[in-house]
Amino acid sequence: MILRDIAVLTKRSLRHILRSPDTIITTAITPVVMLLLFVYVFGGAIDTGDHDGAYVDYLLPGILLITVASGVAYTSYRLFLDLQGGVFERFHSMPITRSATLWAHVLTSLVANLVSLVLVVLVALLMGFRSGAGPLAWCAVVGIMVLFTLALTWLAVIAGLSAKSADGAGGFAYPLLFLPFLSSAFVPTEGMPGPVRWFAEHQPVTSIVDTLRNLYAEQPLGSDAWTALAWCVGLLALGYVLAMRSYERRMTAC
Repeated sequence: MILRDIAVLTKRSLRHILRSPDTIITTAITPVVMLLLFVYVFGGAIDTGDHDGAYVDYLLPGILLITVASGVAYTSYRLFLDLQGGVFERFHSMPITRSATLWAHVLTSLVANLVSLVLVVLVALLMGFRSGAGPLAWCAVVGIMVLFTLALTWLAVIAGLSAKSADGAGGFAYPLLFLPFLSSAFVPTEGMPGPVRWFAEHQPVTSIVDTLRNLYAEQPLGSDAWTALAWCVGLLALGYVLAMRSYERRMTAC
């Protein structure tokens, strides 16, 4: 029953995306511009330490995370609009599972973000990105990105349920966009000042970025992979629980 409800509502949300493909394009524009800027303007002046290969190879994982952070902002925005438009109340008057409406937004976010990620990778390939990684390594990359996207999407659901305005809902992702700048996404952490380096090495983005980079560069993963998985699963579980509680409170208040 719940799977059928989720499937029907997800199709509805995906139709909205298909009617406005500019949403996905807009989501991908900022990361692509950053990719071009850092590779062609700053890339020649950035020292990546022991990393071998083009700077685009080093940079790509961080840009992928920024792509997801940009995309989930639209999830909280669309969720807020549905709440303000009374869509949720109309759905609840029908014989459907209450949580299906949230899952539909989450799965739509996952599909839209995966499309944006593919666009960014295609641009990176045109810029010279190359990888000799095998299918298993790329499946691991996709798996981590799916977990990361779901984690941020459930956090975006909380923002969409709690926001008082459309700007507040859409602005949820702004702090997330800055996290990669305080990580190993653009430069190695070794050259950072003490407190900044400590924060960079202990926040989730660094372990996730390093894991993605090592996977497609065919390098040993070390403990970063387990740390990255722990962050993704932990944030996903926390976001899901808090989102469901916020949803119940919001619907009870209505």
